[in-house]
Amino acid sequence: MWLSKHLSLKARPRGFHLITGEITDALPKLARLRVGLLHVFIQHTSAALCINENADPSVRRDFLTVFNRLIPEGSSSYEHNDEGPDDLPAHIKASLLGSSISLPIANGRLQLGTWQGIYLCEHRDHGGARRLVLTLQGEED
Repeated sequence: MWLSKHLSLKARPRGFHLITGEITDALPKLARLRVGLLHVFIQHTSAALCINENADPSVRRDFLTVFNRLIPEGSSSYEHNDEGPDDLPAHIKASLLGSSISLPIANGRLQLGTWQGIYLCEHRDHGGARRLVLTLQGEED
């Protein structure tokens, strides 16, 4: 079985946002798979995806702090600034984290670890709605 679906995420402020539930809710056929793989791709260059801690919100706040320190806004050495001071730093941050993730599926569930969740990593102050492409493949029960 193969399935491809677009998922539009509502606009969110800059930060690291858990979206695991939104993704699984968009894929009711996931529950029917005995074994498979989910590929998630974000169609943007200033936001990213990653997997990390899903329980303690301080992890998400600390991620934001570290990324903003590592890649500051407003550097005079940046050439690309057409869309504001957060634009080029957002592209760099998104490149470091990546535009896609792949997750194994077994017995109708994503095989995330106990403390793992899927993050939308929003690097713009006003990035707007974000669009994901979800590709599900696997063998049904």
